Amino acid sequence: MKWITREKARVDRIACPWLIKKFVDPDAIFIFVPKEKVMEEAKRTGAIPFDVQGAELYHYKEGESEYVSFDAVIRKYQLKDKPLLELARIVRGADASIPDTPLESPGLEAAATGFNRISKDDFENMEMQFPLYDALYEYCRSKVSEGSVLKHSVR
Repeated sequence: MKWITREKARVDRIACPWLIKKFVDPDAIFIFVPKEKVMEEAKRTGAIPFDVQGAELYHYKEGESEYVSFDAVIRKYQLKDKPLLELARIVRGADASIPDTPLESPGLEAAATGFNRISKDDFENMEMQFPLYDALYEYCRSKVSEGSVLKHSVR
């Protein structure tokens, strides 16, 4: 499948491709275009739009809680993996203003911003950041299996 989003990706627009490749569509092809062209190009190419206003896979609210596109992908594809749900909290905290932001979220936002600035394009950005998400996912697996042990070791 083809997937399309806004260019100059940082947190959610890199986290979503990682999530899609790992849990939804290992053969996914990603397209990055200017914000105003995403929906037009999605129709033209048949690509699934994400993290752009008007797309199904976009930020949403449930009650007072705000969720990001990473959450929308998890919800649509009914992913129940506990470490992935923990990673979603970190991504949400890095990409949206939420209460009780996980301690790891500001670091993810800082790293995503740095990768965005040193990469030549969104494809290189994905290539550089995917290992970060692999590592965060493994961290979340440990955190979930060991309970609060890792939670208290982060300062």
